[in-house]
Amino acid sequence: MLLSLDIRDMLIIDHLELDFRSGLNVLTGETGAGKSILLDSLGFVLGWRGRADLVRTGAERGEVVAVFDISGDHPARAVLEGADLPVTDELILRRTSTPDGRKTARINDRRAGGDVLRALSDTLVELHGQQDDKGLLDPRGHQKLLDDYGDLGGDLTKVRNGWRELGAAKKHLQTAQLALSEIRKEEEFLRHAVGELDALSPEPGEEASLDARRRLMQAAVRIGDDISRAHDAIGPNGAEALLGDATRWLEGVAGQADGRLDAALSALGRTITELGHAQQGVEDCLRDLTHDPAELEQAEERLFAIRALARKHTVLPDDLAEFGVGLRVKLNALDGGEAGIADLSNALNAAQAHYDGLAQKLSAKRQRAATRLDREMADELAPLKLERAVFTTEITAGDPGRDGCDRVAFRVATNPGAPSGAINKIASGGELSRFLLALKVCLTRGASGLTIIFDEIDRGVGGATADAVGRRLSQIAQGTQVLVVTHSPQVAARGQHHWRVEKTLSDGAILSNVVALDPDARVDELARMLAGDTITDQARAAARVLLEG
Repeated sequence: MLLSLDIRDMLIIDHLELDFRSGLNVLTGETGAGKSILLDSLGFVLGWRGRADLVRTGAERGEVVAVFDISGDHPARAVLEGADLPVTDELILRRTSTPDGRKTARINDRRAGGDVLRALSDTLVELHGQQDDKGLLDPRGHQKLLDDYGDLGGDLTKVRNGWRELGAAKKHLQTAQLALSEIRKEEEFLRHAVGELDALSPEPGEEASLDARRRLMQAAVRIGDDISRAHDAIGPNGAEALLGDATRWLEGVAGQADGRLDAALSALGRTITELGHAQQGVEDCLRDLTHDPAELEQAEERLFAIRALARKHTVLPDDLAEFGVGLRVKLNALDGGEAGIADLSNALNAAQAHYDGLAQKLSAKRQRAATRLDREMADELAPLKLERAVFTTEITAGDPGRDGCDRVAFRVATNPGAPSGAINKIASGGELSRFLLALKVCLTRGASGLTIIFDEIDRGVGGATADAVGRRLSQIAQGTQVLVVTHSPQVAARGQHHWRVEKTLSDGAILSNVVALDPDARVDELARMLAGDTITDQARAAARVLLEG
């Protein structure tokens, strides 16, 4: 609910403070008094697009401050939370403009952009006039209006979830089909490559091991003879026999040498031991060098095969095994792809059936809501002197989407049997305002937390019809806040709170002012609206009758 509006230096307003209340608030005044300036100023602070030259001539800047009550679970709180702005029960919007068009906005004393203002305004204010700024005349918004009227939010959420699941199922299937198509392009290569790798079956580290073994076998031919001669030289027929003889000879005479041979015998013992180690090492080498000539050929063939396969696939020899694993994964995906596609196709069919069922249920509920709305509209149109008009909510099949499979449009015929069409195409100016008012009465039952503004929606009607308009506006205002700009005394008389917009002359400048009317001033204002500039006692009496109405 709009609590207050503070306007400074906007157009012909120098400073104006207004406090609003719940219920039906009416603003009256002569044509040109500045009623539209109030709406322009409110639209400015809400971020609506409007006229650019708003700053009062001679002022450094213009400013509008609007305070709203958003206590409870008001939807504006979610917008504030989403924009990371402070959330309190009172929402303070402040916007300034300079003569050169620079605008600054603050929300709860934090800088904010126009997009946040406009998002908030959708939860705070609805403006309706004969041109219906909020979309009652736009068929693109009729489906949402019907869904809100029928309280179909829960069903709509289910349909949207079903549509999202259907989209995900389609995407999964398309992704799998594309991946399978890409793999199929490689099928011949994959099967050949995996066959080669399976046949060769290389192991990590095998290339280095084969290369070392090959080098050793190649060296055996060159160094084998020298190693064999060395083995003979230090073996039993060589150094080993000589050292054994020398040891025996010295041991035979050591007792007679008075210990002078002990050190020599000890050294010979160590030498014989080390000679044994050397002999063992030479024998091990000879054994390693001993090979079948065919073994060298086999080692070379496998080594060259591993290196050639690594070059072919541009990987290191040690990475061939892991590379083969990757190829097998692709090949398995190819071989099992058809089964996977079948599973995903079944999942898509299930998601489609689920969505279709939810959409059909939503369509059925929309049909019932449309029937109820049409019946209520017929009840509302009769008091507005449109008893011969026929309002229909037309639901036709549309393309499936996140909101179901329906297209909704509000259509009217001004006389029975006459062709129906869009409201703004069929109805005249006065009829149009009454159609919109009746529709708004039906659509806003039970609404709360929203300020609804009607800008001269009663234009072109008078007498009993204007009285019916006033009664409908009063009905809408039950439980919410309605602001009405009107020239109709019958409508103004229904207001719970009444302001008069007037022009004054101050220091040679024309300024606009708004005055809250007490009961006596209100009688005079209604009398002026009935009789013109000259207010008579008869006009005052008629005004009192309207107020007592």
